[in-house]
Amino acid sequence: MNFQRETSLVKTIRERCRVCYTCVRECPAKAIQIKDGQADVIPERCIGCGNCVRVCSQNAKQVLQLIDPVVELLGGSQPVAAAIAPSFPGAFGEVEWGNLVTGLRELGFAYVNEVAFGADLVAAEYRRLLDSKEDKRAIATTCPAIVAYVERYHPDMVKHLAPIVSPMVATARVLRRLHGDDLRVVFIGPCVAKKGEAMTSCLPGDVDAALTFTELRNMFEAKNIELDKLAPSDFDPPFAGMGRVFAISRGLLQAAEMEEDLMQEQVVVADGRNSFVEALKNFESGDLKVKLLEILACQGCIMGPGMDCDSSPFTRRSKVGQFAREMMEKRDADLWRKEIESMSDLDLTRTYKAQDQRIPVPFSEEIDLILKRIGKSSVEDELNCGACGYESCREHAVAIFKGLAESEMCLPNTIEQLRSAVQDLAVSNDQLVSTQEALMHSEKLASMGQLAAGIAHEVNNPLGVVLMYAHLLLEEADKHGELSDDLGMIVEQADRCKKIVAGLLNFSRQNKVARQPVDAADLVRKAVKALAIDETIKVVVDVAAADPNAEIDPDQISQVLTNLISNAVAAMPDGGTLTITIDSDEWGLKLMVQDTGVGIPPENMKKIFEPFFTTKQIGKGTGLGLAVTYGIIKMHSGDIQVASNTDPNAGPTGATFTIKLPKILNDE
Repeated sequence: MNFQRETSLVKTIRERCRVCYTCVRECPAKAIQIKDGQADVIPERCIGCGNCVRVCSQNAKQVLQLIDPVVELLGGSQPVAAAIAPSFPGAFGEVEWGNLVTGLRELGFAYVNEVAFGADLVAAEYRRLLDSKEDKRAIATTCPAIVAYVERYHPDMVKHLAPIVSPMVATARVLRRLHGDDLRVVFIGPCVAKKGEAMTSCLPGDVDAALTFTELRNMFEAKNIELDKLAPSDFDPPFAGMGRVFAISRGLLQAAEMEEDLMQEQVVVADGRNSFVEALKNFESGDLKVKLLEILACQGCIMGPGMDCDSSPFTRRSKVGQFAREMMEKRDADLWRKEIESMSDLDLTRTYKAQDQRIPVPFSEEIDLILKRIGKSSVEDELNCGACGYESCREHAVAIFKGLAESEMCLPNTIEQLRSAVQDLAVSNDQLVSTQEALMHSEKLASMGQLAAGIAHEVNNPLGVVLMYAHLLLEEADKHGELSDDLGMIVEQADRCKKIVAGLLNFSRQNKVARQPVDAADLVRKAVKALAIDETIKVVVDVAAADPNAEIDPDQISQVLTNLISNAVAAMPDGGTLTITIDSDEWGLKLMVQDTGVGIPPENMKKIFEPFFTTKQIGKGTGLGLAVTYGIIKMHSGDIQVASNTDPNAGPTGATFTIKLPKILNDE
């Protein structure tokens, strides 16, 4: 079978990946690359530990499937042996081991053997290594994920890898010696990394393929093989001994009759994602002075990602121990020793190849720049929450530099950016609502303006005739007669109609702004002086602007001021304070007309700029003043806002009109 080691042992099913970064957090080799929001496995960096497969709740990580190639082998002319790992009792604890053996034969395997026999041979080699007088430190190589990790991330320590094959390879070499070189060997176990070991160029032709227990179950289902209904059968010789406990952490020590003596420091055992990484660092630095470092990527092979069962670690351990005890009582110990001796000259050595995947660590300046990019401007900003999958913010920054991670993986920074975006969106939404209201108001004003213009022009001529003849009749009538009073009423009401018509024409006209440089403070003072304001009202003109000059139409803005001041005075029948403030900034001029009157009721706030809306008594106002004011301000490309309070309990009552005008108008 021709495979390349670069074949990805684990792939991401992109449709299922939810980018939770759990796989990033659990990968000891940091072989997960987040790119375009997807967590992809980098084949050349992957050590096959399978942690990402184990922790992915969405089943988005898929192990390399070799069922089809194995089925092809079974259908060929060469015999195929199934070498089953010592952890199988923990994976298939629901059926008798003899039924499992028969099931493998039903699939077409010519031989079914325990890898535990190869583990016995390997354990003996480690015993000899430990007993040797050589002053040489070694790292046990029974776990292929550890071997791959050292080759990639501690290449300088490849020389410390024990030159001893794994139990899988030892079993394959035993079976070929017994059954010939044309024998095909398929390993079946809990380990994803075994697939990589079978494909490595350092072990050419030893193992043809490696399946997980999950794949084996799928093969049984595809063939409709029900294990509990099969008649049991025995393994093929050679039979194993204590190698059956290899699947349990420290199983190598027990099989090799070695002890982890804390005083002698001959052997140190470590297992699990965090422990083995730290152990290797300490071994490389020399802090861990030990002759043999026995480490596993998992917490024993019974916890491998290919176990495909929901039982607890203790249940699996119990199943493996129970099977080992049963077999030790059943098998002939003398026969086992003879078989071990018959393989004493079997070559159990191997070589390794450094495949350096280390990426140079960037300078601190580069890290600081990346940290600032993800919102970490100071040490206090480095929360080290681990949400990105890295232990610290600096590790995340290093991963970004190496191209393994993205800035968006920082959850606190993403939340902050999202909060800022929501705030910006809220502001934009408010602006849109305001603009929409202004547009609707402008359309309403335009429609009413057209209607008003037509009515005003039609009414103006006959109204002028009525006024002229009413005045003539009034002059000729007896000044003290009843007819004189009636004619006076006609003249008064006709004059009022004339004012309304004039207001309609003023409202409807589309005047252009005749802009010119104007001192706004002087314009305000003239407007105040031109109006008759009761003495009970205190007038305050506050010039807060350093430069109150602006390019505006003085006549139109004077009309605006007159309307606003008149309304403010009318709102204070019992006296009060009228404050007119002139302020400015780089962009424009701001005029504020504030009174301490009764205020505008909330229900009227949206109506005040509508034509003909007024709260004054009949005959006291036309309801066109603020509508005209609104139109003038908009023609100046400005804005007018109003704030009001009518509740004395909430604070001072009154209304404030704020006008903003650009200092320099743009024709466009």
